[in-house]
Amino acid sequence: FHRLALSGFESDDVGQFVRASGGENASSELIDAIHAHTEGNPLFLSEIIRLLGEQGGLEKSADAGSPIVLGLPQGVLEVIGQRLNRLSAECVEALTMAAVIGRQFDFNLLKKLSEDISEYRLLELVEEALEAHILQELPGQRDRYQFSHALVQQTMLEGISTSRKVRMHARIGGELETIYGDEPGEHAAELAYHFSEASPATGPDKPAKYSRLAGERAMEGYAWEEALAHFQNGLTAMNVDLEGSIPAPNQESAALLFGLGRSQAALFDDAAYPSLRRALDYYASAGELDKVVAIAELPDYAATRRIGLDQLIAPALLLVPEGSLQSGRLLSRYGQIIGLQDAAYEEALEALNQALDISRREGDEALEVQSLAAVTSVYTNHMRFDEALDSGLKLIELNKRVHDLRSEVSAHYFLVTSLIHNGELGAAKRHASEMLSQAERLGDRFWLEGAYWKKEMALRLAGEWDIARSFAHRALDIGSRPSNILSGLASLEHELGNYRQGDSHLESLAKLVREGLAGSRFTNLTASARVALTVPIISRITGVADHLESAVNAASYVLEHPQATALSIGQTHAGLALIAVLSGDADSAAKQYDIMKTWRHTLLFFSISADRLLGLVARTMGNLDQAGVHFEDALTFCRKGGYRPELAWTCCDYAETLLDPSTGSGRTGEEDRSKVMSLLKESLSISNELGMRPLMGRVAALQERAESQTGRAPAYPDGLTQREVEVLRLVSSGRTDREIAGELIISVKTVGRHVSNILNKTNTSNRTEAASYAAHHGLTGNYGDVA
Repeated sequence: FHRLALSGFESDDVGQFVRASGGENASSELIDAIHAHTEGNPLFLSEIIRLLGEQGGLEKSADAGSPIVLGLPQGVLEVIGQRLNRLSAECVEALTMAAVIGRQFDFNLLKKLSEDISEYRLLELVEEALEAHILQELPGQRDRYQFSHALVQQTMLEGISTSRKVRMHARIGGELETIYGDEPGEHAAELAYHFSEASPATGPDKPAKYSRLAGERAMEGYAWEEALAHFQNGLTAMNVDLEGSIPAPNQESAALLFGLGRSQAALFDDAAYPSLRRALDYYASAGELDKVVAIAELPDYAATRRIGLDQLIAPALLLVPEGSLQSGRLLSRYGQIIGLQDAAYEEALEALNQALDISRREGDEALEVQSLAAVTSVYTNHMRFDEALDSGLKLIELNKRVHDLRSEVSAHYFLVTSLIHNGELGAAKRHASEMLSQAERLGDRFWLEGAYWKKEMALRLAGEWDIARSFAHRALDIGSRPSNILSGLASLEHELGNYRQGDSHLESLAKLVREGLAGSRFTNLTASARVALTVPIISRITGVADHLESAVNAASYVLEHPQATALSIGQTHAGLALIAVLSGDADSAAKQYDIMKTWRHTLLFFSISADRLLGLVARTMGNLDQAGVHFEDALTFCRKGGYRPELAWTCCDYAETLLDPSTGSGRTGEEDRSKVMSLLKESLSISNELGMRPLMGRVAALQERAESQTGRAPAYPDGLTQREVEVLRLVSSGRTDREIAGELIISVKTVGRHVSNILNKTNTSNRTEAASYAAHHGLTGNYGDVA
């Protein structure tokens, strides 16, 4: 016999079960709540779904910010009740106290709370519950147990009056204080829970204190959502209206508001500013300048992503001595924040230079490192990449003495961007790897997500698709900046011909913009700029220009927004330039050319060579000589930098420019013919190696066009081209259109066009007659025999 342990359904299984049971439109939040509540137990799951169905709750979600509360169906109560009825009354009494302690509990704590039961007898009662499968031992944890299911614990709690429960929580909290002392550490959340439940009897002080400690502990581990909940619970315990003012000057409520604001800022919640401002006002009135400065300068993950938090710094600067280290710290953060705005570049640099002067005058290298990180951020966001490289490398050198891990991670982040832009992909990869290593040690999810993104970016531009995809999905799992990741994934999948996956990512990106889901004003601008560039890039890859209107709308939003950043504006102009190319709009192309001509010899916005884009724009303007210059520059840039997918596209676009009769070229000189064939050969070699199926099909079509423009007599009867002969031979062997498409690496639609041309040229009416024609003219040899 073999014993099989049956576990509950996983979350995805629960979702399928809910949808199959009438909850077709059940939200992901509801499904997660049901999974957590039932732990996937099929019986409990069925009963909960039945109860929700009767109450009309399968189609509803909780209000924003409110948890979904699920009750105990009668069927579940009866099943668990039957199991509990088999236990002795004394065992049930002991389990009742254990249930108030929590899903998991320590035997020694239960023993202290069960003073009228001997230790030996309590062990017997625990063993009785273990034999009935009401309790389980926790593996590797001596004297620790848990209820076999959360609903068993909840059933136990249902039988206790509110008044008794409050007093039991107070007793438990008191015992835990005795055990853990003044420094509860990781047990702060446990204490906060029990004293919050006991607050009607014990008052608000202890729930507020331990909620604050639990929130601070959660923030140390970058568990922002958990920290937010703790700070909110502490303020609720103190009857502080989260929308109003502090009822009276109070050190504890101000500390809770400071914690609340920090966790909100880390989660890009617009409520961060009022929370922090209320805390700042309290500390300012109390004369606690260090706290005022701590609030105003904020950690960089919040400051660099929020426009508007500079309003915290202005009042703080009025309170600290001019030229002091405190003012230097504030100026450093102020410059970093306003430096996101295109119009505030000079003001930002002025503030940062003041901070650097103070740091060097006072010999404070920590402030100098922090300020250099801010300078690197501002230079990068204003596309001053050479300056960003200089300040970032200075920071890394100085940080060998300071060891400010957060600032160095930030420097690597912006250095990767600058190096990619300047054509140094190899160096960018090294800095991306170093950033990832440091971000993993730092443990901050914001910077870890950024490290994953930078790895994805560098790998994608080198054509290392699979590894790039894996890093992109790791970043999406964190998900604070999804527009960055989705744009890269959409391009990646389309490059490989995975249109369904690529379109799914593109639609998710468009939805972020369409429904304003990207987050703050800053991140919405970033997402809109991504749409403005990514959509036309994908249209260029696929040859389908159906969705360009969404890109035009996104571009208008960015260019009309008063707080658009230089990076967002630049991406938008690159997108509009490509739209002009796709639509053949010479006037618009000329306008964008004037804007972009200073961007030569760079890789634009992790997507396209500036020289290739300028070549396409010049071609659209009818300036073929200038287009050729730009394409030659793009070839040099991509070969030197190692941008292989971009090199393959440059070869293709250059060859197409030389071939396209509509451009007035279509030259017949032997030198041009040789160059075209060489470019197409290089493009096909790279695209074939990297699996870039759409480009492979495009190059094959151009090769066929090049052969037809040679002016030589056809090598095959009735004007058949080499490609048509290849298709005819595969038709003769009995291959279907899809099989032919797979073998020749072209689309099924293209195969159909070739077959139609073959039937017309050979005056045959079906595939069988075409096969006979091939045999009669000796065209049925091996594929490798094709001239």
